[in-house]
Amino acid sequence: MPDSSISKFFEKSRKERLDIVANFANLSSEDLDVLQNNNGGISYDKADKMVENAIGTFSLPLGIATNFKINGKDYVIPMVIEEPSVIAAASKGAKIARIKGGFEVTADESYSIGQIQILDVDIPLAIQKIDDSLNEILILANSKSNTLSKMNKGAKEISCKVIDTPSGKMLIAELLIDVGDAMGANITNTMCEAVSPLIEKITGGKTLLRILSNYSTRRIVKAKAIFEKEAVGGEKVVDNIILAFEFADNDVYRAVTHNKGIMNGIIAVANAVGQDSRAIDAAANAYAAKSGSYRSLSKWSKDDDGNLVGILEIPLSVGIVGGIVNVHPVAKVCTKILGALSTQELACILTATGLAQNFSAIRALSTEGIQKGHMRLHARNLASAAGATPEQIDEIVKKMIEEKMISLDKAKELLEQI
Repeated sequence: MPDSSISKFFEKSRKERLDIVANFANLSSEDLDVLQNNNGGISYDKADKMVENAIGTFSLPLGIATNFKINGKDYVIPMVIEEPSVIAAASKGAKIARIKGGFEVTADESYSIGQIQILDVDIPLAIQKIDDSLNEILILANSKSNTLSKMNKGAKEISCKVIDTPSGKMLIAELLIDVGDAMGANITNTMCEAVSPLIEKITGGKTLLRILSNYSTRRIVKAKAIFEKEAVGGEKVVDNIILAFEFADNDVYRAVTHNKGIMNGIIAVANAVGQDSRAIDAAANAYAAKSGSYRSLSKWSKDDDGNLVGILEIPLSVGIVGGIVNVHPVAKVCTKILGALSTQELACILTATGLAQNFSAIRALSTEGIQKGHMRLHARNLASAAGATPEQIDEIVKKMIEEKMISLDKAKELLEQI
């Protein structure tokens, strides 16, 4: 079994890093060519077919997080993000977590929720008529996907709820659909639209919106990791991390930034493997407010031995078939690097990455502060922006840190001196 605990990966050349990842994930020469020569993965012609009014493409850095052991399996994790320190932080968090066995993660089955808004009806009577016609509605919905039906998946339930609005009470019918290894947005929308005329006929009402909900509360993922007390920095650091968590859990201003750090990890992986990052982000933030107050998505405590225990629970809708992963060459290769064989496995990887990132961020905040490592990497960006060559960057960064002046003007001044 390949080992993701790779010593000094950050010090290696690009070729050495690619060779390591290629050996880990059994990448082909064609896969390596995509990573080395594709300048972000898609041509203008392909981009023009993906979005309207295209004028070009936009690239972001693709890096690799190491050290991850999730449910006993090692992973190297591709991450697409522009923010410095995130990939290093996730790798560091994973390295400490693996001392106690890594991350234990569970994921629900892939149930998508579709909503149909029903207007101008006698609500109690409409609910009864829908209940009496459940089988007919489900058969019609499942006729829209031969693939899911053959796999014994597809639409499984339909339920009704009543909501209060300024316009009065409103009836919402909800389809519960097992979408298998897909994210499921398209088939959910298709099924909702297909059954709407039948629901209108049954209830005598009018349907308005017919669309999935991105609040995927039937796709919950829960990650847990134990971080050894001494590796964290000792009892005092463990206690400080818990105090920092309590701050985030009880103050919305802190909670937003705390949860943003979690999403740094999750969204970076989602970007790399072609997921709908906006849906993921929206669902997670709604879940953070499920109690009625916006709170921390993660929970931090300590066990009987004084080790730090982290838990992250989120709704997460992802897929390994369909969508961008089928058309974006780099997303395809990144999915191959991960090696996730199911939607549940992919969801577990994303959630573990979010927990690792959260650990490293909250640990840094509780000790030396977030800026020490972050600003070192930021200084490299400034040196590059000032026009320094790769050979000059390290010297400029070193001097900026020594003088504790990290700015674009200082980088330009040092470059002139060189």
